[in-house]
Amino acid sequence: MTARPPGTLFVVSTPIGNMGDFSFRAVEVLNAVSLVLAEDTRHSRALLERYEIRSPLSAYHEHNEAAATPKLVERLARGDDLALITDAGTPLVSDPGHRLVRAALDAGLRVVPVPGASAMLAALVASGLPTDRFTFYGFLPRKGRERAEALDAIALSRVTAVLYEGPGRVAATLKDLSPRAAGREAVVARELTKQFEEIRRGTLESLAAYYEETPPRGEVVILVGGASPVTVDAAELAREARRLRQAGSSVKDATAALMALGAARNVAYRLAQELEIEPRKP
Repeated sequence: MTARPPGTLFVVSTPIGNMGDFSFRAVEVLNAVSLVLAEDTRHSRALLERYEIRSPLSAYHEHNEAAATPKLVERLARGDDLALITDAGTPLVSDPGHRLVRAALDAGLRVVPVPGASAMLAALVASGLPTDRFTFYGFLPRKGRERAEALDAIALSRVTAVLYEGPGRVAATLKDLSPRAAGREAVVARELTKQFEEIRRGTLESLAAYYEETPPRGEVVILVGGASPVTVDAAELAREARRLRQAGSSVKDATAALMALGAARNVAYRLAQELEIEPRKP
């Protein structure tokens, strides 16, 4: 008996609100696979029923992916085609799935994307901010040093920054960004493709004030325009680098401080690293 060829893992995008955004190809693929893996089966079952998709449905999320992934890779290796979906939008983008995709690829199996809706891209193309280069930050850390570092990175970035945020934290995140990137152009997009879609533009400060008075509902994407290029005197940067290192700043901290003055990352790092500060004598 001839062995079945290995199966394919399809990564299938689903609508982020408007059900009309589901592609014909996505419906065909989900109908053909042996199993559909969903972050929340209750949520996804309604989508599958609407399009009369009869394939079996199973949960795959952050709480079971470690245990489930090896068994799913075995199914793929035996010849079953599987499809991975998320509650809304494109799997793996701030959603589970990377572990399975990586494991399938490491096993020499085929992974095929079935593209579709993405809140990040929908917000970006309607924002009016530059789209030629951008950085996606997902959901920011909620507190501590990691959050501060992410906020600083957004403030220093010269390209459009895109991030997701829960509705209850939008005003706080905008307020945290405001002093770091004062006057920067920003956009808040919520409920994209749905009945109450809203795309509001302004400065970080004006949007922070608005959403503090009018807390948003639904899924939210925040976009921040990139920092304007700054002309910096090279000699001044070198003097500041020496001052920082002599004061005890690490290469990393000195680099960040020089970047805040407008230095390019590679220039700031080179200046901070080149200055070997002799240890103080006891």
